[in-house]
Amino acid sequence: MNSIELFAGAGGLAMGVAASGFRHRAVIEWDRFACDTLRQNQSSFLLGGSDPIEPTDARTFDYSRLKGSIDLVAGGPPCQPFSLGGKHKGHADSRDMFPEAIRAIRELRPRAFIFENVRGLARQSFFNYFQYIKLQLEFPEIEARHNEDWTGHLKRLESHKTSGTSSGLQYQVVSQVVNAANYGVPQKRERVVIVGFRADLSLSWSFPVITHAEESLLYTKWVTGDYWELHEVAKRDRPDLTARFRELICKRVSDLEPSLMLSPWKTVRDAVFDLPEPEESENPSIPNHRFQSGAKTYPGHTGSPIDEPAKTLKAGDHGVPGGENMVRLNSGAVRYFSVRESARLQTFPDDFIFHGTWSENMRQLGNAVPVELGRVVASSVAARLVAA
Repeated sequence: MNSIELFAGAGGLAMGVAASGFRHRAVIEWDRFACDTLRQNQSSFLLGGSDPIEPTDARTFDYSRLKGSIDLVAGGPPCQPFSLGGKHKGHADSRDMFPEAIRAIRELRPRAFIFENVRGLARQSFFNYFQYIKLQLEFPEIEARHNEDWTGHLKRLESHKTSGTSSGLQYQVVSQVVNAANYGVPQKRERVVIVGFRADLSLSWSFPVITHAEESLLYTKWVTGDYWELHEVAKRDRPDLTARFRELICKRVSDLEPSLMLSPWKTVRDAVFDLPEPEESENPSIPNHRFQSGAKTYPGHTGSPIDEPAKTLKAGDHGVPGGENMVRLNSGAVRYFSVRESARLQTFPDDFIFHGTWSENMRQLGNAVPVELGRVVASSVAARLVAA
């Protein structure tokens, strides 16, 4: 099955899609550092012998040579317009690339698509625009008229949907806010995922069931103690819980039936336990595992506790924002994650090399889709297409 990747960034979603059996015919990305990263790691996530990396703006890409050959369109349209940490301009932000994602669907008519964005897209203040995005994906051939604003276009799309008209290109679209930690990613990364299947295929599909749970992690920490034993963490080095807090946790999880439990959430320690401390050398022995000084805490930026899934890695306007993207040890000490550690939190393999400065690397990682989350969703989509 053939796919294209829009707004590929460092290639997290592209790698997950490729691992699901799709062959990328085009991987579109305009940022030069991200393109260098894609080229460096081409064999890791691209299937076939061709070079499909397209270092260009998606707004100028010509899909004519790919028409009729694409099974899946995937990508993460730039999220800044909807990010909780951004300027919240939404549809008024020139970085809103959903119109280009919809153009790709209209021109390529793929059998399915997968798009990812920040959770902020689903919040109340963007509710109407989110509905507008989904309706455009459902009916991609109903384009906005000249000088028609998005609210007018929305009304026409709503009228078309309620009319029951079945002619033209249509997609069955579902969306959900998913937490990557629930699928084995060592990071509490909540994202909106939008999946669509071409309506003429008459396929049914639902989001993959979750495989990991917080309650299971709590159980292995505070009921059985298996988590601490696995990592050989001495009692003196474990979090100092008050008796009351420990009692509440145990009450919450002690009645769980072990044979019915999901796998435990993966923690920062699970992800990086076999890595040495980051090196201060300009050329560390482990690629992208260099120490970065300057980490400090302040209100709202306290780092990720080592024995929990990491907080959401962030990109920021200039790489790493303030005191985020840090690990917090049980002693209270903090330091920045190295690029290699951050890559593990995003489930990139260790032989995946990032290009650019530390801040550029962290920007790529902060914008990336976790490889494992991409694989889980794309594998489910692929299985449904193969069975059709």
